[in-house]
Amino acid sequence: MPNVTERFRDNVALRPDAIALRSPDHTMSYRDLDCRSAAFAAALRQLGVAAGDRVVLVAPTVPEFAIAFLGTQLIGAITVPVNTMATAPEIGHILDDSGAMVAIAWHATRESAEQAVEQRGRTLVILEADAFAGIHGERIEPADRLIDDTAVLLYTSGTTGKPKGVELTVANLVETARIFIEQLRMGPDERMGTGLPLFHVFGLAVGLVTALHSGASFSLLTPFEPRAMIEMIRDHRLTMVSGVPTMWNAMLHTAIDIGPADFTHLRLAASGGASLPAQVIQAFSERFGCTILEGYGLTESSGAATYNPLGREQRVGSVGSALPGTSIEIRDLRGELVPQGVAGELYVRGPSVMKGYWNSDDATASELVDGWLKTGDLACCDADGYVYIVGRAKDLIIRGGYNVYPREVEEVLYQHPDIVEVAVIGLPDERYGEEVGAAVVTAPGSTLNAVSLRAWAKQRLSAYKVPHLFAFVDELPKGPTGKILTSGFAGLRFVTAVPESERTA
Repeated sequence: MPNVTERFRDNVALRPDAIALRSPDHTMSYRDLDCRSAAFAAALRQLGVAAGDRVVLVAPTVPEFAIAFLGTQLIGAITVPVNTMATAPEIGHILDDSGAMVAIAWHATRESAEQAVEQRGRTLVILEADAFAGIHGERIEPADRLIDDTAVLLYTSGTTGKPKGVELTVANLVETARIFIEQLRMGPDERMGTGLPLFHVFGLAVGLVTALHSGASFSLLTPFEPRAMIEMIRDHRLTMVSGVPTMWNAMLHTAIDIGPADFTHLRLAASGGASLPAQVIQAFSERFGCTILEGYGLTESSGAATYNPLGREQRVGSVGSALPGTSIEIRDLRGELVPQGVAGELYVRGPSVMKGYWNSDDATASELVDGWLKTGDLACCDADGYVYIVGRAKDLIIRGGYNVYPREVEEVLYQHPDIVEVAVIGLPDERYGEEVGAAVVTAPGSTLNAVSLRAWAKQRLSAYKVPHLFAFVDELPKGPTGKILTSGFAGLRFVTAVPESERTA
């Protein structure tokens, strides 16, 4: 029976002393990572966690995340990664919806998890730095799973504003790793690295799982800082690095005396999460001597759908072609195929596509049609199979690689007693691609301003969801039916509520 840890365990047997994980200050071998994750698995079992149970994991991009992830997978539990910026109400919703009785929280970001767990009488495990070092307990054999068993539950906001749990199976993770290992011609001597969050599908499935299945080493940086990332690429002699557009742009504009001569070992950089401007790709290549290859995926497809393969022409503005075993179609609003070159909604089918949404048959039936995933993104395809993302069918805001759904933010802002009406939109931003903006109508006599509203919202939303730009107006533009027309916001004057130096990703 399969288990997400099996390929990792194969590499432990083949190369136990090879480096599995690197952080700026430490290294961890495959043998050590195996021992620590087994000890963590044993600790979970003592808490009563069994196969199929959900375990919430709130941790940044640190080696201990991998220990906890592998530990839960070893015993067949379902890992539920959560953003470290999530508030107590957000974590509480995930605990309630998933039915998780145990939560794991990184010691430095434990406050919100502690509040959510305490309110519900659940069990909290604090994940300390250098967890389970030197512990060599009983070896735990990977639990038998079915290929369609859920391995990971990743919560993503929906158009209704309520986060939904995306069920990624054992097969989803194993096949995604296999495809990228073959596609990127990865070997056990590969040195991968990232500053991506591991609680995100890109960092987890395409990054961590793929690295450990290939036998490569995986360098982790948290928090992402462009100078530190450049230095890690140089000092760890990384051969592969992954990130989102804002990361490449930040590195490109960092004043540091490092160039192509320092990056001779770096053979490719993988970008996803949002469209990457062609000028950034060109400038990055000129400065560092490395080509950024774009791909496309979403949480519901394990972060994998299309990619620019090695040895094939990379076309400006394209996210590449379908990955092996994956099919794509462009359809109109009726679900019928459109002619070549015509834009429509992108549909994806393949081994990386999710099982469905947790406890939500209606949402699953809506987004999965005969095995085809409706991505909600608008795209077109050329004669050679290259895909071009041209827009979004949904009102999704992508801020620095993070997905923000306006409806979710609006529902929180409507809880403010001074707000009569509010609409949240994405506004162009040089640093993050898009910034979260809110057009607000307040009650008569209200003294609410941008600074106080942002401070109020910060207590209820993850940092990346909090609006930074505000427009206070007497009324919002509406259509004949009373629907707010965001297309009429072009003339509004949005003001910032936070200095540039205090902006966070």
